[in-house]
Amino acid sequence: MGLSDIVGRVHAAEETAGRAAGSVKLVAVSKVQPLERVEAVLEEGHRLFGENKVQEASGKWPAFRERFPGVRLHLIGPLQTNKARQAMELFDCIETVDRPKLARTLARLRDETGGCPELFVQVNTGEEPQKAGVLPAETDELVALCRELELPLIGLMCIPPVEEEPALHFALLKKIAERNGLGELSMGMSADFETAIAQGATYVRVGSAIFGERVYG
Repeated sequence: MGLSDIVGRVHAAEETAGRAAGSVKLVAVSKVQPLERVEAVLEEGHRLFGENKVQEASGKWPAFRERFPGVRLHLIGPLQTNKARQAMELFDCIETVDRPKLARTLARLRDETGGCPELFVQVNTGEEPQKAGVLPAETDELVALCRELELPLIGLMCIPPVEEEPALHFALLKKIAERNGLGELSMGMSADFETAIAQGATYVRVGSAIFGERVYG
């Protein structure tokens, strides 16, 4: 595995699904990865990365950004409102808006600072109590609030339950997005990104298949 292998598989999946080449963007998930692995992927020319934690990203990415122009960074982990200001300064996109309080906080900070990253609403398609994300039945309401607040909402994101068929969750996310006129879908990870592309993903989030297994501790 590695970057070129995954890029090749993304292109093949686009072709199989009858989609235009380049219609799916690959987010290389660099959370908990050693700096040298991340640097190697940057050296290969990749510029779109995902991080789970504001704190980890703030220690890693400012230096890389100085050396590698054109980096775009997505926050793909839960965001606490007290970290929202820092997240807005650091990330080009926040994929995990999942509650009204966070949407209102982002709108207030946008008014203070004059800018806001692109946003996705995270949907808890499996309705798992331990997982972040708005429930499917409450998604339309949160999308409407984001629009009322004039936030730059571009799409929906989900992380299906590990033990369930991901295609069902991807289809549900697409249906909710279409109903709300949202064009971007962030769905699919190392094990199921080809299935996600077949279901209409525009962003897939792949970590260990690019960088190797994560080293915790």
